[in-house]
Amino acid sequence: MTNPSAEADWRGVTGGCQCGAVRYRLDAKPHVTVCHCRMCQKAVGGPFAVLAAVAGSAVTWTRGTPSRFRSSDSGERWFCSDCGTPLAFADLEDGGLELMVGSLDAPAQAVPVEATGMEARLSWVAQVPALPSRSTEATVASAGRRPPTSYQHPDHDTSEGWSAGASSAKG
Repeated sequence: MTNPSAEADWRGVTGGCQCGAVRYRLDAKPHVTVCHCRMCQKAVGGPFAVLAAVAGSAVTWTRGTPSRFRSSDSGERWFCSDCGTPLAFADLEDGGLELMVGSLDAPAQAVPVEATGMEARLSWVAQVPALPSRSTEATVASAGRRPPTSYQHPDHDTSEGWSAGASSAKG
């Protein structure tokens, strides 16, 4: 089986936050990892982070500027101050950036090649694929609710004047 991350053309791959205030373009093939360390768990509010590592010079911020939180003596967590989306881990020692794969417009393109921070891996993570599962639509329907209308920025670049209200009418 081939690795889509290795074969994909990464020039011009885009991503950004939920609200669209911060957008970026990636111009290098990343090294994609799953990190289970406790700092990543807290940074993403979940059991692990999936990160696409590149040299800082391979990322161009095309709209807005991420806010920064100094999470350690050697790193910062970058995020959108408007909507809170975690965007990257910045390595202050080597200048590298590890972009949050979920912030990519095409996250399926970024296939992890290794796992790190295994000392903090939660014991139940390996069992997740075996859990009973259903789609978001089925979950909402079973609760007797209508499907939500998304106000998130779409998975592609938009004009500077884009707004959630205008896009929700378009679908």
